[in-house]
Amino acid sequence: MNSQSQKKEQKYQRLLIQLKELFQKVDNPYSRMATICAVLHHKNTHFFWTGFYMISDNAELEVICYQGPLACMRLKKNTGVCWSGINSEKAIIVDDVHSFPGHIACNPLSKSEIVIPLCKGKSIVGVLDIDSDQFAAFDQTDAEMLTKIVNLVYEQ
Repeated sequence: MNSQSQKKEQKYQRLLIQLKELFQKVDNPYSRMATICAVLHHKNTHFFWTGFYMISDNAELEVICYQGPLACMRLKKNTGVCWSGINSEKAIIVDDVHSFPGHIACNPLSKSEIVIPLCKGKSIVGVLDIDSDQFAAFDQTDAEMLTKIVNLVYEQ
């Protein structure tokens, strides 16, 4: 692991500790999602948009909470990076969103994106979606550490 990845992982470890301490006070998943958005967004200057989408009763993704500019409120089923994360059941990293087939351009300033599926039990119920205004802003360290953070939403 190079020193940049090591520093990034250490930063995420500190955020994990901070979030775990905060979550001792509340187990409401929506409160936890909102807190994750706020902490991640304000501790990472390259995070342009940070939010959670949840699968709605009509099988579309609806924004629940976010930090950043105005968001797409509803994402049509099986379209874009978020649905790719759900359908593949894994983190998706897109270095250049403009070259991603079916990308939903909620904001033209977004250049790269990472999506982390949110599971409740064994079912995917939504995603953490983070956009950056920089190309290739995310890597495997982000995917691994953000997955650990997202898993805190339903952890008891």
